[in-house]
Amino acid sequence: MSELENSGLSEFFVDGVEPADVPQFFPLFAARPLIAAMIALFRGGDDEVMVRLMVLREIGLRADAPEWSRKELNARFSFIAEAKLNTVLNRLREHELLQWDNDRHVYRLSSSGRMVLSALSSLLSFGDEQDGELGFLAAQIAAGYSIGKLSPENLAHLLARLGELEEEFSQAVSSGSEFKLREAQSKLASVQKWMDKANEVMRDLAADGLDDETWKLSQQIGQRQSRLMRMSSVFQRELAEIARQQVHLSHGGLSSSELAAWLKQRSVDELAGFAEAQLAVTPESTFILPDVMLDNTEEFIEREQPNRRVSTMPSPSEVEYVDDIPLEPPPQLAAMVRLLSGLEAPLDLADGVVGGGFSDASYRLSLLAFLGERNVDPELAPLAHLPLRLRWDESPALKKIGRDGIAAMSGGHVEPQQEKKP
Repeated sequence: MSELENSGLSEFFVDGVEPADVPQFFPLFAARPLIAAMIALFRGGDDEVMVRLMVLREIGLRADAPEWSRKELNARFSFIAEAKLNTVLNRLREHELLQWDNDRHVYRLSSSGRMVLSALSSLLSFGDEQDGELGFLAAQIAAGYSIGKLSPENLAHLLARLGELEEEFSQAVSSGSEFKLREAQSKLASVQKWMDKANEVMRDLAADGLDDETWKLSQQIGQRQSRLMRMSSVFQRELAEIARQQVHLSHGGLSSSELAAWLKQRSVDELAGFAEAQLAVTPESTFILPDVMLDNTEEFIEREQPNRRVSTMPSPSEVEYVDDIPLEPPPQLAAMVRLLSGLEAPLDLADGVVGGGFSDASYRLSLLAFLGERNVDPELAPLAHLPLRLRWDESPALKKIGRDGIAAMSGGHVEPQQEKKP
């Protein structure tokens, strides 16, 4: 315990609490040599850390000859001042990231140095990928499971990241903003490949025996991924609803959403140019309190200009009035109505839904939920009033598809409704 007291760790705790008695510190105490090596590698200014990392990486990348003489190091790092190189090498040796063989006079990476470089390499490989944190976490889980070192912490990190994405997508849906919905839709598409990889990893985990904590986390991850993948159909439905409410500005079909998107792409200088000579500039009297100024103004109007309250609106500007352009329903809706009209025998769900990609299939599946509904929009009425119903298979097993972006889906049928007997 004297080492802990000398390090000053006990100063962070309330009186009567020993750091060694805190369970959360046990794994950190056990890994203290490795943590000390990482602290030594990353302590100091940014420039110093970058040089140390560069030197350590170059030494570790020579796999065919992992041992370096001092002469080879001087030649390899000839672009670094000799005094600075000596400082870097001594620091790496002092904290056991590098080992020095006195008998052979050569440097080589220590085991802790090799592990630090390997972890750093994994971070850098996923750092360039968009939303690569899901891929990195899935890779850590797969690697740990393959060698029998699966850490529940990695599963918890993956579950937390999926929860953040789910909350972000839910807020986009709640906002009702077309731009936030499209941004969330693009985000979902970018993380889709990483979620597919994570699904493969989680299936491998489920195939073998796991402890209770790991099994519970893996189940929660699977459920959250399932909810995220269903968000694609939610985005499609919300965007379709927004599209029906768009205002068209001309006979050319230009919508208010398209105009807003175009304005968002303009720079501040361009927007200022559009507003030039179009807006009146009113100086703000920042030295007067707004409530006092309002009271004085109302008193002046009531006393000096009693008839001022009777006013007329200015005449409207000359504008060209155009008729509203009817919005065509999505082609998938019309195709679904044609497919199901006059249906006399049960139709397999996959035959009516799959085709054109995952987004199209999700939208068609969301349309089938309106079968039998009465209070629907006029565009959906031809589909909702068809005498059909959607029946899911009782078996929970997924039906393999393997085409048009769909690997598997729940089984089911669209079948005619049975007439009620009098």
